[in-house]
Amino acid sequence: MRQVNEDRVLDRPDRALWAVADGMGGHRGGDIAADLAIAALRNLADAPIAITGAAILAALERANEDILARGEGVGGIIGSTIVVLHIAEGEAHIFWAGDSRAYRARAAGWHQVTRDHSLVQQLIDQGLIDREQAARHPQGHVITRALGVDSRVEVETMSFRVERGEVLLLCSDGLSRSFDPEIPAEFDSTDPCVADRILGDALERDGSDNISFVIVSPRR
Repeated sequence: MRQVNEDRVLDRPDRALWAVADGMGGHRGGDIAADLAIAALRNLADAPIAITGAAILAALERANEDILARGEGVGGIIGSTIVVLHIAEGEAHIFWAGDSRAYRARAAGWHQVTRDHSLVQQLIDQGLIDREQAARHPQGHVITRALGVDSRVEVETMSFRVERGEVLLLCSDGLSRSFDPEIPAEFDSTDPCVADRILGDALERDGSDNISFVIVSPRR
C-alpha cells in the first residue's frame, strides 16, 4: 500500500552480520535515511578489520551523523530505526534503536528479544495500557529512539548464547505488527519456503506497511 519502500536490509553471512532498517520521513527521504544506515554497516563489513561491538556502535554513530546532515539538506528531520545482529563464537549480539525487532525461535515457538523504543511501549511499562490496546493505539507509530533524530543516538544492546537448532529473525515493524508468534518454529530454516510462510501470514493479517525481515540459522 506504500508508494515508497523505506525498508533496507543487510545480509552478510560471510561476516556474520545482518541488519534491518526502517526509514522515517516519507517524501522527505526516509528511504535515504535507511540507505545511509545500512551503508555504514556495509562499509564495516567490507573493511579488513574484525567486527566488534565497538565497531558496530561506531558505524551506527557515523550513520547517525550522515542522516542528520542529509536531513538538514532537505529541510526537515529524517531518520531510521535499526536492528543489527552479529554472531561471534556462539554468541548473538543485538544492537537496536526504535521498533525494528529481533526474535529467536526454538521448537517451543517464537520469542521477542528486543524491547521497542516507542511511545506505546512506555505506556505499557507504566501500566496505562495493555498490549491489546497498544495494537490499536492512534500513536502506535511514534518511536522514541532512531538514527538521525538527535546529535547522539542511544543504541541498546544485548547478547546471549545461541542454542543448537535455534533460529533468529530481524524485522521491520511492517512484519512485527502482524507477526504471529504462534507460527510453528519446527521447520527446516534452510528452506526458502519458511520466509514465504511468514510473509504470507503477515500479509493476510495486515500488509499495510513495508515488510522486511531476515531469518538467520546459526551453524554450531
